Amino acid sequence: MNVCKSDKQEQLERGKRIKHIRENELHLNKSQLAKLIGVSSQFLGLVEEGKGNLVYRSIKCLKDISGHSSDYILYGLDDSMIKETNAILEKYDEKQIKAALKMLKNIGLFIKSKDA
Repeated sequence: MNVCKSDKQEQLERGKRIKHIRENELHLNKSQLAKLIGVSSQFLGLVEEGKGNLVYRSIKCLKDISGHSSDYILYGLDDSMIKETNAILEKYDEKQIKAALKMLKNIGLFIKSKDA
């Protein structure tokens, strides 16, 4: 039994996600988004129909413009935690973030030792 989705099915779903991002989040027409990510509007239309794939550079541009992770754009993986985490982390400097991560690590080790 093949548990992986077919390439064609993934391509169709990816196209729908890209179209959703363009229309419902970025509120852009095909020409506008195509120009921003470096493709023609005709090619973007093919991608949205599941008949083409974006190259790395275009995916990176779409990621940067939309704020979505490439995992969401490519595979539909939920990236809401990434957005929330980034919004929280913007309030702190690198030193504060490293100290907080160290504390979290120690809390995790403490909890694990209590379960043992």
